[in-house]
Amino acid sequence: MATELLVDGMLSGTGIRDAINGGYIDPKSIGLSEQLACGLTSWLARYEDAHFAGFPDDLVAELDKNGMALASRIREELTGTTVGYFSNGLMRRLD
Repeated sequence: MATELLVDGMLSGTGIRDAINGGYIDPKSIGLSEQLACGLTSWLARYEDAHFAGFPDDLVAELDKNGMALASRIREELTGTTVGYFSNGLMRRLD
């Protein structure tokens, strides 16, 4: 398993990217709880909506706040793994 993950809202992604080797990872394949995996999927769907709405500033700010909270929860579940956050709306890493 990758030792550095990035939570991101990329339109074609899964919500979790391997920050070292590249590519997206199925959240369930890395041992996330069902609740957290479902939360990530829901957040990703909202980020997709923001993409098609042109990334309104207020919506991106809310989604990024939620995404950083998801990254924190993933860190707690996957001890020993570095988990960062990439804002697709701002196109930069926020951690």
